[in-house]
Amino acid sequence: MSLNKKDQCGTGNPIDDCWHCNPNWRNDPQILADCAIGFGHDALGGKGGRIYYVTDPSDNDPVNPAPGTLRYGVIQSEPLWILFSGNMVINLKYELLVSSFKTIDGRGPRVEITGKGCVILDSVSNVIIHNIHIHHCKPSGNAKIRTSPVQISERGQSDGDGISVYASSKIWIDHCSLSYCTDGLIDVTRGSTAVTISNSFFSHHEKVMLLGHSDDFTADSGMQVTVAFNHFGEDLVERMPRCRHGYFHVVNNDYTQWGMYAVGGSAAPIINSQGNRYIAPQNGNNKEVTKRMDTDESEWRRWNWRSEGDLMVNGAFFVPSGVELSPQFTEATSMAPFAANVIEQLTMNVGVTGLPSAFILL
Repeated sequence: MSLNKKDQCGTGNPIDDCWHCNPNWRNDPQILADCAIGFGHDALGGKGGRIYYVTDPSDNDPVNPAPGTLRYGVIQSEPLWILFSGNMVINLKYELLVSSFKTIDGRGPRVEITGKGCVILDSVSNVIIHNIHIHHCKPSGNAKIRTSPVQISERGQSDGDGISVYASSKIWIDHCSLSYCTDGLIDVTRGSTAVTISNSFFSHHEKVMLLGHSDDFTADSGMQVTVAFNHFGEDLVERMPRCRHGYFHVVNNDYTQWGMYAVGGSAAPIINSQGNRYIAPQNGNNKEVTKRMDTDESEWRRWNWRSEGDLMVNGAFFVPSGVELSPQFTEATSMAPFAANVIEQLTMNVGVTGLPSAFILL
């Protein structure tokens, strides 16, 4: 099948085809909520709630955000499907704390989030972030920030991640473009689970994606995260992802070289790599896809990591470990993989997509 990049329907990507091949998607943006895959497939976002339009890109007052701003929308207690009235760059003054049952949907216009703190999901559930360009995020200092219509919280220093997910569940991050942040592009930690990161484009960063807080934080042992249909692009160094404890399905992603390694971890995570394309860098010392941190080989040889149906290019190689048919891989399987030879088709529209027209104002 031959399609140009602007033809978004019928690509074979199950997420995109689910909503974009529906003739009513411009009239009903919430169709998207039925299209998630992987461990985060139950994320409702703001499905069933009213539409809220961001009309004001400013972020002048984190304690009393103005109606029409993104900050005002994400702290509301009711489910909301958040859309944007036009192209905008939202330069955050402090971290943006998103409450439960919210969808931040950037389809139509071009929406960028940058500045201090960036996007924080802390002890929430049912959040969808779709089609947002997040870049140049920096740490934010101590501040008072309104986290709901009736609550103001004292927040400490943030790391400068693009998206931070703490102690949260039923989270879906889809079709985002992330680059140039201070710490990680996406971190999922502190007992978070039921997360899918899909169709996103990562570039120009060192530590890309952390899944699991620390080796000592055993509450992450039940974490389940799907990383699917993403493109790990130019000028990335490591953590695509870096996993701790938990169960991780790395499936049908496209890796265009890496600086140190692609998939790594510590604290005995279960990593199920299926149907990916790994294109190794030219540097002959960094052809290995995998890396185990701070652990003797006698120990990590017992960890269950497998490569199944992956396409290795330019000398790339994956070092498996553990028991190939271990029942633990069942807990690290969230969807049926596609063959690696269709990766370019599946990922042809990753990242923020330029759609021909915005939604009908509802």
